[in-house]
Amino acid sequence: MDRNSVIGFILIGLIMIGFFGYQSREYKKQIEYQAQIDSIAQVEQIRQDSIRQAYLKEHPNDTLAVQNAVPGAAEGDNTAFYTDSLLNVAAAGTESFHTLENDKLSIVFTTKGAQPYSVQVKDYLNYDKSDLYLFKDGKAQLGFVVYAPTAVDTRKFNFNYIPEESSDSVLVMRLPFSNGGYIEQRYVLNEGSYDVDDRISFVGMKDLIPRNVISMDVDFDVTMPRMEKGYKNETQYSRLNYYFPGDKKPENIGNSRNGSKRFDSKIEWFAFQQQFFSAFMRAPKEFISGDFKIEYVPEGDESHDLMACSAKMRTEFTPGSDNISIPFEFYFGPNHFKTLKTYDHKYEKVIPLGGWLVGWFTRFVIIPLFDWLHKFISNFGIIILLMTIFIKIVVLPFAYKSYSSSAKMQAIKPEIDKLNEKYPKQEDAMKKQQATMDLYKRAGISPMGGCLPMLLQFPILWAMFRFFPASIELRQQPFLWAEDLSAYDSIVDFGTRIPLLGDHISLFALLMAVSMFLYSKFVTGSQMSGNDPNAKMMQFMSIWMMPIMMFFICNNLSSGLSYYYLLSNLITMGETWVIKKFFIHPEEIQAKLKATANKPAPKSKWQQRLEEAQKMQRQMQAQQAKQQQKGGKRR
Repeated sequence: MDRNSVIGFILIGLIMIGFFGYQSREYKKQIEYQAQIDSIAQVEQIRQDSIRQAYLKEHPNDTLAVQNAVPGAAEGDNTAFYTDSLLNVAAAGTESFHTLENDKLSIVFTTKGAQPYSVQVKDYLNYDKSDLYLFKDGKAQLGFVVYAPTAVDTRKFNFNYIPEESSDSVLVMRLPFSNGGYIEQRYVLNEGSYDVDDRISFVGMKDLIPRNVISMDVDFDVTMPRMEKGYKNETQYSRLNYYFPGDKKPENIGNSRNGSKRFDSKIEWFAFQQQFFSAFMRAPKEFISGDFKIEYVPEGDESHDLMACSAKMRTEFTPGSDNISIPFEFYFGPNHFKTLKTYDHKYEKVIPLGGWLVGWFTRFVIIPLFDWLHKFISNFGIIILLMTIFIKIVVLPFAYKSYSSSAKMQAIKPEIDKLNEKYPKQEDAMKKQQATMDLYKRAGISPMGGCLPMLLQFPILWAMFRFFPASIELRQQPFLWAEDLSAYDSIVDFGTRIPLLGDHISLFALLMAVSMFLYSKFVTGSQMSGNDPNAKMMQFMSIWMMPIMMFFICNNLSSGLSYYYLLSNLITMGETWVIKKFFIHPEEIQAKLKATANKPAPKSKWQQRLEEAQKMQRQMQAQQAKQQQKGGKRR
């Protein structure tokens, strides 16, 4: 080991020691902070219990206090008793509802917790044509928990609606305290937008919030309903995202699997993401920790809900002020790439566009081309057709070599047949392979000619695989027999689920598989494999297994995706036929083979390596034969 390597390992060790030391200090601080909070809560609970007992002794006829103090006294009511009389009034109050509305959203708020009660996205409908709600009545809970001086959970209290400060776009609600202070929730729905500004303020509470309390908890729980046709596809693209400041993209849990995560680090925003719609919550001052959970509702559940998402966050504030104000931002709307990108918070990264290469192609080629065509054409089936033609034209110069190699293979098929007849035995496989490579060389065929186009087309195929199921532009767009290009189309419905297949047969997926079979048959069917089992297996996989596998995969995916693959296969077959018909002349290839029949072809490096491998194989076979003969003589 040289000197530089030793220095490098020492530096790495020092960095790791420093990192673990820092993590240990941060964890210790978090434990001490949590212990402090728990201690405050315990002391306050003891203080509260003593005050309650003293109050009940002095006011034995106070019915409300007795009910609140005794579990189950009022039809199961177990409301906490609060030392602040106005909090007791708020806890027993009756909720009322108020609506903020613009051309994009209709949000109903409840005074119980001063929180959103339901969110309707106006420009869109569910698959069954009903109104689309991100969450319906009572399916969400947004709560802020602060010590003032006991734990105050805003979800337990009815706030007062302040009409003089509210309007069509602004809603103000307050929770008063006996000392004249109050907690205020101020929501602002911006015109023509999907975003809502929220500001929670603690006014006149300097003496109520202890100076050693520097944070509050933020709990946001949402149960999202199903909105799309296919449950499997919808759950696969629905998840919970969270974003760490400065990262390139958010992390996530979900994607059809229940999950949970906890982080004791700063988080800028999180999002409950359905396939095409999301509920974002952002803290401009950042959350200092987060605890996330997502659970999917079974497909046959009567509630017709999709998933239950939970985010338990903590955020800091500066104590000692009579007006503590903490801002939050919400986005309730579609996962539309350009719309999300305008916020400049990396919201658009929740849309699954693939890795850096595939994502780059999707962002800078597919989406701009898709949007540009949509300016002139309203039918998305035609847009997909034109996009496919455009992409095929762009990659044609690179694919030409592959197509021409395939056509040349068919042109020399008679010569391949002769080689198969000349070397019928399995032990002559290496000789046949060498003769085949020599034949390819004389005919001007590159054995690797088909690899480059496949490598070039794979990112495109994967980009489309990611783009179509996540593209809200295709949502509920009909084409031919498909009702929704973002969901599967079905010509046969079984009424029951069959493993791997589902409960239907998609015609676009079936046609795509048939086109894939015909193309593979067209390209590889004429290439004789002889007695080579590996070649036969490759032909079997290409002609039969791949189309069948793709059918099962695409049967439950976006019909727009299957339609694109169908078009791609048909155009590829057409390009191959044109090249074979007008650009490849079999008679010229045959003449070239005859002219070089008795001339040794120059050997490429690959052929030289192949001959060396064959020579080594023959030597090993000869050695094994000698050993077998010796063993026979000894017997």
